[in-house]
Amino acid sequence: MNVEDVVQWVNNLIVDKTGEHLTPLQEAILTGVWQRQKYPQIAKEFNCSESHVKKEAAKLWEKLREELGEDLNKFNFRSKLEKKNRVSQNSKSGHCLLQVDNINIGGQFIQTIKNTQTRSPSPPHSSPNKDRSPIIDLTDAPELTSFYDRTSELSTLKQWILEEHTRLITIYGLSGIGKSTIALKLIEQIQTEFDRIIWLSLANTPALSTLETELKEFFGRSQQPQLPTMVDYFRTSRCLVILDDLQNIFQSDRLAGQYLAGYEDYGKFFKQIATSFHQSCLILISWEKPREIKTLEGENRPSRSLHLQGLGEQAAEVFKQQGLLDEEKWSELIAIYQGHPAWLNLIALTILELFDGSVSSFLEDKSDIYLGDLELFLDSHLERLSDSEKKVSHWLASQDDAIDISQPPAESELSRSQLWQAIQSLARRGLVAKESVGGRSLFRLNSIFKAYIQCNLQQIAS
Repeated sequence: MNVEDVVQWVNNLIVDKTGEHLTPLQEAILTGVWQRQKYPQIAKEFNCSESHVKKEAAKLWEKLREELGEDLNKFNFRSKLEKKNRVSQNSKSGHCLLQVDNINIGGQFIQTIKNTQTRSPSPPHSSPNKDRSPIIDLTDAPELTSFYDRTSELSTLKQWILEEHTRLITIYGLSGIGKSTIALKLIEQIQTEFDRIIWLSLANTPALSTLETELKEFFGRSQQPQLPTMVDYFRTSRCLVILDDLQNIFQSDRLAGQYLAGYEDYGKFFKQIATSFHQSCLILISWEKPREIKTLEGENRPSRSLHLQGLGEQAAEVFKQQGLLDEEKWSELIAIYQGHPAWLNLIALTILELFDGSVSSFLEDKSDIYLGDLELFLDSHLERLSDSEKKVSHWLASQDDAIDISQPPAESELSRSQLWQAIQSLARRGLVAKESVGGRSLFRLNSIFKAYIQCNLQQIAS
């Protein structure tokens, strides 16, 4: 018996009695009480007053007393339900045996999943026709052409989704690092755990209303009548929604994660998905981390973020595929280019073109980091930076060692607050890394981005 079953069961009872769903606060109260939290802790996590929590809890216990004929309160709620074992009898879903059929559309695949075992009773508002096949629509997703070992990251994502029931996940990192690729691989491994999966790109910057309309049309294919909000769909079916290219709804020339004018409601939508009780998951894929996500994250919280970085030694597979020579030098090449798969592929092609595949010849002059076609990637990141981030990047690029930002340079045009904000924003873009040395936090510019900044400064000076 887990807390999700408990909350869903209580929600069903309340809907049957009143026609209304539990409020997010009532869901939080049930979850907290089941986990033996006290009202002050529930209030703190929900960001409201303790008195408000107590008032809502009193209303909730009264409703349950009327329905169950039991003297329920926060002290005996869990023990009484466990004794009766009513939750497991009414909301246990069991393991469905699923038959998966692939349909190829436009080079991508849509999968229809057909139940071969009777499902548990449908939640409120679900379609009475249980024979409708839930679908997985990946027509908006990029093609999965190659995948390098991401066992650790995949295990983390699966744990968040399947074990911890995380509702909102952000996968962020540099362009070409493999964010979409790992999401596609994740879908392959967990698809039978969901009723509906859809991948949508924000490359064309759709308004939230447009996005919600598209999602409702997709989920509404087997849902009659249509439901009022996305959270309702997320409650009635187990859905997985992937929103790719999130950075397109953020402003350039501003600190990371600031929405374009007219797109601020996306932030409210993400918060609603994270804080409302449901059985679904929304994955965001972005070059930069949304600002409001930080307030939703933490242990036992409904939102998590994965900063996707390089491949490490697994990146050697890139060189095997390209047929490079001098395998004993591959680890050095991987370290220089940080295991970034797209960068390593471009560098491998350069080595083939200029040095007939000889890594030793390419690395002969170690005083200069070759960028070449990598500048196209780095240009797009530089264009998004605010003025303060560019100033800080130039300053960090002039430093040989990692910097203690508690002691900003005396000649800096930026205040301490502006410096710290710029560092924080650069970190949310994956362009600055933090190191712990002797109990102090030091910050260092990404070495490839540093070489790129230095090169641009030299070009400007000349």
